[in-house]
Amino acid sequence: MSTRDVVQELLRRMGEGDARRIAELYADDADWKLDWPEAEHGRAATPWIRHRVTRADAEAHYREIAEHHVPEAVDTVVERVLVDGEHAVVLGEIRQTARTTGRAYRSRFALHLTVEGGLVTRHHVYEDSLAVAQAFDEG
Repeated sequence: MSTRDVVQELLRRMGEGDARRIAELYADDADWKLDWPEAEHGRAATPWIRHRVTRADAEAHYREIAEHHVPEAVDTVVERVLVDGEHAVVLGEIRQTARTTGRAYRSRFALHLTVEGGLVTRHHVYEDSLAVAQAFDEG
């Protein structure tokens, strides 16, 4: 499968929400980073926000993010998928509602993926972390 094919399939599976099926598209060992302040990683309100390494970590990420959001209030708008060899960048906006606070938020994002051998080996997310943090702030 080409890089574009893998990315399109990843986005399709993300839309379906089955964490196990999504994780099948990740390599056993992947470079997974989130552009958040390190001190904020793994907080109780946002446990999915942390670096990952394994396919099992990827599955846990998608399961955790689903557990902390209202499923009926989830929408992702993909505006563009740019591909250059094994690299792809997905640009768009996430629209979600925090389960614990009921607050809706929108977060612009850029997702840099690298695909090797038909599997995702890099997953770097750049998003509006302030919007997410404010949605989950119970203070």
